[in-house]
Amino acid sequence: MGPLDGIRVLELAGIGPGPFAAMLLADMGADVIRLARPGQAAPIGGGAFDAVDRGRPTLEVDLKLSDGRELALSLTDRADALIEGFRPGVMERLGLGPEVLLPRNPRLVYGRMTGYGQDGPLAHAAGHDINYIAIAGALGPIARRGERPLAPLNLIGDYGGGGMLLAFGVVCALLEARSSGHGQVVDAAMVDGAALLTTAFHGLLGTGHWNEQPGTNVLDSGAHFYEVYATADGGHFAVGALEPQFYAELLDVLGIPLEQAPQWDATRWPELKERFAGVFATRSRDQWEALFAGREACATPVLTLGEAPAHPHNRARGTFITRDGRATPAPAPRLSRTPPAIRDPSSPDEALIRWGVTS
Repeated sequence: MGPLDGIRVLELAGIGPGPFAAMLLADMGADVIRLARPGQAAPIGGGAFDAVDRGRPTLEVDLKLSDGRELALSLTDRADALIEGFRPGVMERLGLGPEVLLPRNPRLVYGRMTGYGQDGPLAHAAGHDINYIAIAGALGPIARRGERPLAPLNLIGDYGGGGMLLAFGVVCALLEARSSGHGQVVDAAMVDGAALLTTAFHGLLGTGHWNEQPGTNVLDSGAHFYEVYATADGGHFAVGALEPQFYAELLDVLGIPLEQAPQWDATRWPELKERFAGVFATRSRDQWEALFAGREACATPVLTLGEAPAHPHNRARGTFITRDGRATPAPAPRLSRTPPAIRDPSSPDEALIRWGVTS
């Protein structure tokens, strides 16, 4: 049983960060029931399969109907936490806002996932990950010099600054409720979370160690020793040799004398990037992987989504597992005594009985 065994969570199905937060809680052992609109489908591709829906049963419920609302009320009366991802005011219009649910269940943790937050000028505006990380200041720096910013999938807003932040906030509020006896509202906004992820860079900017021109800093592809290089076969190799000892190892493998490639002379970075690129283009990705094997040069092959599960390190640790014939990331982080796991969800009827609800 996971560390959240015995915790009951009601998830009102949404997209992106809300389901991801519920997945994290379910992986850690929480008993999660998911309520979805009848016929609700994934917005990308429209397929029924969504890997982040794992580990919990789904009940199709129309919250606009009195029967659906009453079922939701019955479940929240028994829940430790609720997760919803509607725009501000939607839950209130459904009669399921915190002003209704918290008096009924004073210990309830009410988790709210939005893009812009519950208040502010943009609170009711439409948006997606790319919009939230844009105004948070997280998208702008992700660019090569002279190029437009590149959206880093939807990892920063939806998942890192969204779902993970919501799950963290819910668990914090659950811990506090154990001592106080009172639940509270968790206002998790993707703008806030994405901004939080940039904390270190604000520190560098404030002390004059970060240039606002993208692609000119150490960590934004400005430096030749923190960059991705193309290989002879069309593959790519990632280099992150920040420390001098790793940089020396890198140069040794590449066959470049240290005196010809001063690491911290930023005026030489563009020239050295061209030189590195020329060297990496002489061998295939697999050949470079073999040359760097056992060397502390912080240089690794860039793997595709399909390749990553087969990498020897990932296989050895079980970083990916197979579910329904598909590779999927395993639960993380790993706990030594109460490890997380992907559990086969019970049927919706069994879940309701377990919660003491009859419908």
